[in-house]
Amino acid sequence: MTVFHEVRELAAFQAPWGREVRLQEATLDGGMIILRVRIREGNRFTDLELTAEKAAEIGDAIGAWGRRQGGQGRPG
Repeated sequence: MTVFHEVRELAAFQAPWGREVRLQEATLDGGMIILRVRIREGNRFTDLELTAEKAAEIGDAIGAWGRRQGGQGRPG
């Protein structure tokens, strides 16, 4: 089981269909720092833990997709 020494909130977003997405910086007991993407759907949580390199790679892909869409589908 992963033990976190410290967790710091970075951002929170409301997502479609009543979901909430939180970005957290988590420091493991051994000192490694990861990005946790926590998705809340009602009482259920899904956590995705990423290294800095993988977070940057995924962030680039998400940003590129958003730019191609031109902001379409964004709630008013």
